Amino acid sequence: MPHPDDRSFFGHPRGLGYIAFTEAWERFSYYGMQSLLILYMVHQLLHPGHIEHIAGFASFRHFLETLYGGPLATQPLASAIFGLYTGLVYLTPIGGGLLADRLLGRTRTITIGALLMAAGQFLIAFDVTFLIALTCLLIGVGCFKGNLASQVGALYATGDNRRADAFQIYYIFINAGVIISPLIAGTLGEIYGWHYGFGAAGIGMLIGLAIYLSGRKWLPPDSPAVESKEKAAKPRLTHREKMAIIALLLLLPVLTIAIIGNQQIFNAYLVWAERNVNLIFFGRKMPTTWLVTLDSIVSVSFLALTVVFWRLWAKKFSEPPEITKIGIGSLVAVTGFISLATGAAIATSSGTKVSIGWLITFHVLNSIGFANIFPVSLALYARVAPAALSATIIGIYYLAFFA
Repeated sequence: MPHPDDRSFFGHPRGLGYIAFTEAWERFSYYGMQSLLILYMVHQLLHPGHIEHIAGFASFRHFLETLYGGPLATQPLASAIFGLYTGLVYLTPIGGGLLADRLLGRTRTITIGALLMAAGQFLIAFDVTFLIALTCLLIGVGCFKGNLASQVGALYATGDNRRADAFQIYYIFINAGVIISPLIAGTLGEIYGWHYGFGAAGIGMLIGLAIYLSGRKWLPPDSPAVESKEKAAKPRLTHREKMAIIALLLLLPVLTIAIIGNQQIFNAYLVWAERNVNLIFFGRKMPTTWLVTLDSIVSVSFLALTVVFWRLWAKKFSEPPEITKIGIGSLVAVTGFISLATGAAIATSSGTKVSIGWLITFHVLNSIGFANIFPVSLALYARVAPAALSATIIGIYYLAFFA
């Protein structure tokens, strides 16, 4: 049980350090795999000699082609698989949250999730187990993602203003993992072989699990519903808590609109950049997956700058509420996509490839928007969520990414 006055990790409870480092390694694992997945399918898995070996793929492909209304060639098929997977990844945390809040507790659910994700990473590079691997990853992320984030909020007492800063730190560590993953897992996969990249992602997940388990005594306790010995003792929601949940549900469509474009960075954006962007640096072609690292470096920088900006702002003016910050971030993010479209239009008219300068502009503007949307909205949900359903509410938050 963490002490409420613990400030041993940059002014925050020591448990935040264990959670943040765990999440960094989980994101290393997740984004290392995700940066390779679309390229792996387009260049190898979905071609003759491989595709026919995938267990259960004929039925799965029929389902996708029925869903999309016709036959799918290699690239559209890869995007359909990727889109379905990344969409379901943000649906499963609701089930994981309910499992943690009502049955197993967060710590055990997170441990199960980490083991499933590691298994999925090791299995995904083998043709026959591809769909099994995706299933392991989906269930694993569902058990892991929302529950770990809810533990960040649970480290702080009601009214503790450090909670918002904690989620900024949490997101900085997330992006640290994302920065490193394409450089290691992405490079290994693209240059030395897909197995090496996916294997590195699996090892990263096991490292994260080891860090998490080593810090168990510094983590917050499980929800009141799990800790209660008798079913009758489980706490009931008050009218105010029910109204808070309704308000959070109504906010989801707004967050979805703000988030949907950012999700393409790991899907169509990488395929488009590989074909249409001049990625030559000093006479050598930069691996396409390094664009994920570029995005993360810029994101970390502007996360830190955003924290500083709002602290300086608060010294002279009233700091805006979370909803206002989310609105500001959404508007800035839109300008990033406008700049990307402008660069593509100029390149098309001139018959050349898109300059990487346009991509850098996009990543800067998108990251400013990111810094005012993601950690702010997650902190909002963690603050408002009833204690008995904290992990479930965080799982519901990730529905915004489902689209």
